[in-house]
Formats: sequence, structure tokens, C-alpha cells
Amino acid sequence: MTAIADPPAAAITGQGRPGARPGRKIFRIAGSVALVAAIFGFAVPHFASYRSVWASMHAMTWAQVLLVAAAAAASMISTWIMICAVLPSIRMREAAVVNLGSNAVANTLPAGGALAMGVSWAMLSSWDVSTAEYVLYTLVSGIWNVFARLGLPVLALVILATASRPGAGLITAAAAGLALLAAMAAGLGLLMRSESFAVRAGRAVQLALVTACRVARRPRSFDIPGSLLGFRDRAGALIASRGWRITATTAASNLTLWLVLLACLRGIGLSQAQVPWQTSLAAFAFVRLLTVLPITPGGLGITELGLIATLAAGAGHRDGAQVTAAVLLYRAVTYLPPIPLGVIACLTWQHAPALIHAKLADAGPVAEMSLPGWGPAGEDASHQNQPGIVILATMPATRVGDAE
Repeated sequence: MTAIADPPAAAITGQGRPGARPGRKIFRIAGSVALVAAIFGFAVPHFASYRSVWASMHAMTWAQVLLVAAAAAASMISTWIMICAVLPSIRMREAAVVNLGSNAVANTLPAGGALAMGVSWAMLSSWDVSTAEYVLYTLVSGIWNVFARLGLPVLALVILATASRPGAGLITAAAAGLALLAAMAAGLGLLMRSESFAVRAGRAVQLALVTACRVARRPRSFDIPGSLLGFRDRAGALIASRGWRITATTAASNLTLWLVLLACLRGIGLSQAQVPWQTSLAAFAFVRLLTVLPITPGGLGITELGLIATLAAGAGHRDGAQVTAAVLLYRAVTYLPPIPLGVIACLTWQHAPALIHAKLADAGPVAEMSLPGWGPAGEDASHQNQPGIVILATMPATRVGDAE
């Protein structure tokens, strides 16, 4: 899998990137594991014991269990629809496989986002999705997902203001989200409308990257202005033809994920009087903004602690066990299922590709996870000058169809 994740980064320099220092990688992994262990071992039990959490879950009726399962399934399907909206050349079954496969990697490995990108690239390239299409898909879906994360606190603040007095934390998060959202929207608008702005922005980014590479003593050979111009031309056509679909499906995938949280709260037995839906939306929006940076795999630990602390503060100490149970149930049904389903998806893609993509019926099983044009050592054989590769390589790695 490392060989899959390396090519985008290798394209920055054109001659491959030196491997990360083992000590630094081990330190990151150990730090992530220690943080997750501290959260689940000390922080979460501060709100409720795991025995009381299990008792709350065990008291659920079959109707409540089915409600939670249906909400989780709808959230997963909405993500697949969003992927098809941004990448119209693939079908739902292919979107499901690439989403589940990449999520399985991202949810289990520290810094798994980069490896998840490699898995999705290998799958999509085997279905004749070009490098340019993949780069455009990743950038556009990533930008729209960031827009959704920044816009949710603003929406939550407006809704919560109609029911109660918003807290200082939500007001701060909404203000920060609104400012960043306005800046990003204005920047994207200028990038799409003005070629000269794209060139100037590319030069500024390139100068910053050259300086950073010089300080880090890394090779530096890239063309950010050219990459931005290439992205501008391709993204302009995609946004013009499918912008409303991308916006609608991205909003739906985020809101259905919140509906899973709401279903878990109601399924555990927390009423509207105990935890209003407005409060749950505000907590969801705040934590989504908090977990923009992937400190732990899939935000594990941080998401749970943020939701429990926010919701328990509004529900009161006596409902702490039910709130903790609802949050842990929500994370269980959204975080765990993609792992075994993703393993099945990867095995199906490798050994029974005809079940996913009809054109591969006569091609036999996929021999290995590899990218067209990339040699075993990660050398670029054909895509080194593809516009957009550099931009993709310099963005934070995210999994395909990220909804967590």
C-alpha cells in the first residue's frame, strides 16, 4: 500500500521522495495510540461507566435498533451518491467499493488518509478513470466537503438561536467557520473567473512551498501556477455542469450523518426535552469543525469526547450515561461497519472484478494494487506533467467520500 500512496508525493519532485524517518513515524503512531487510549481509558469514563453505557444500549427495543440501522445505511448510501455526482463516469456499485475500501484503510491506520487515497486511485484507475479525472474529483469533493464543515456551525447557530441561547464556543466556531467559508468561496470564485489571479496565487503558493522545502532540505521541482491553471480549466467545466448536484449531495451526506446521531439519541431514550435536535446539530457541527485535521484515524477518540462533552453539558449530569451511550452507538454504527465491508470490497475488487465493473469480466482478477504508469519504485512513467497532480500532493490527505 505504501507504493500506492507514494506516487502523488513523488510527482512533486519528479524523482521520488525520501521515506519518512522511522523514528518520526513511530512517534506519530505511538502518540495517536496514546491519545486514543487516554480518551477511552480516562476521559470517557468520567462522564459514565461502560457498564451503564451497555445497560442503556441493552434496553433498546428492536424498533429503535432498526431506526439506527436505517439511518446509518442512508448515510452510507448518500456518500456513494455524492461520489457519483462528482465523478459521473462511475456507477453506484463502484462508488460503494471505492468508498468502503478507502474508509477501511483510513479508519484503521494512523495517517491512513494517504494510504486511502492510494487505494481509491488504484481502484478507479482499474476502471479507466484517468489521472486527471481522479485529481479533479479529489480536489472538488475535498473543497466542497470543507465548505460543508465550515458552513455547518453557521447553520447550527442560526437554528439554535431560535430555540435557546447559543454558547460562546458555538458562536466562536460559527464566526471562524463563516470567515473561513467566505474567504475560501471568494478565493475559489476568483480562481474560476480570473486567469491572472490563478497565476499570481500559484506563484505565491509556489514561493511558500519552495521556502518550506529549502528549510526541510527536501528536493523542490514543481509548477504550481501551471497546476492551478489546469485545475481551473477542468474544474470550471465540472462545476458549471454539475455544481448544483455536487452541492446538494454533499449537503445531504453531511446532514444524513447528523441524522444518524439524532437517531442514536432518540433510540437510547433521550427525548427532545432532554437533548433538543437543535443542540445535537450544534454539537455535530462543532465536532466536525474540530476534526478537520486528522490527528487520529477517522477522528477516533476526539469525536467521541467532543460530542459527549458538548451534549452532556446541555443534558445535565443525570443523563450522562444515556448521552455517552448514544454517542458511542453513533460512532460504532458509522466507524466500524466500513472496516469489514471495506475488506470484502477490496477482496471482491481483486479477485472478482466482474461483479463490480462489467468491462473487467474477461480481464481476470486484478493482480495487484498498482497505478497505471507507475513503476514498482514509484517512478512516474507517464503522468509527471499532468496538471493538478502537484495540487493534490500538497493538500492534506483525505479518504474518498469522507463523511466522518
